[in-house]
Amino acid sequence: MSNNTIRENIQKAIGAHGAWKMKLRTAITHGSSEITPDKVRCDDQCEFGKWLYSPSIDPQTRNGKPYQVVRRLHAEFHVCAADVLEHAVNQRAQQADELIEGEFADRSKILTKALTKWKGELTG
Repeated sequence: MSNNTIRENIQKAIGAHGAWKMKLRTAITHGSSEITPDKVRCDDQCEFGKWLYSPSIDPQTRNGKPYQVVRRLHAEFHVCAADVLEHAVNQRAQQADELIEGEFADRSKILTKALTKWKGELTG
C-alpha cells in the first residue's frame, strides 16, 4: 500500500471522526439515534476502522508504532463515543454533555493528533 493511500485514508478519518461530535450532539438533543451504542463501540465498523483492520495494510505498517498507537486510540475513541450515545438514548443528557465536553473531547483531540502525526511521518 502506498504512503499516498495511507495519507488519504488518514485525512478522511480525521474529517469523519470530527463529525462524530455533531452526531452525538444531535442524539443528546433528540434523546435517540439511528445507530446503537453497541454498533458505535465497534471500532471496525466505520470506514476508517474497516480500512484499519483490512488485509490491504502491509505487515510492516501494521507492526509500526504509528499504526499501533492509532489503532488503540481509535478503539478508545469508539468506546467513549458509545458511552456518550448510551447516556443520550437513555435520556441522561447531563451525563452525555459532561462526557462529550470532557473525556470525548480529549480522546477526539488525542486521536486527531496521532492521525496527523502519522500522516506527517509518511513521505510521498
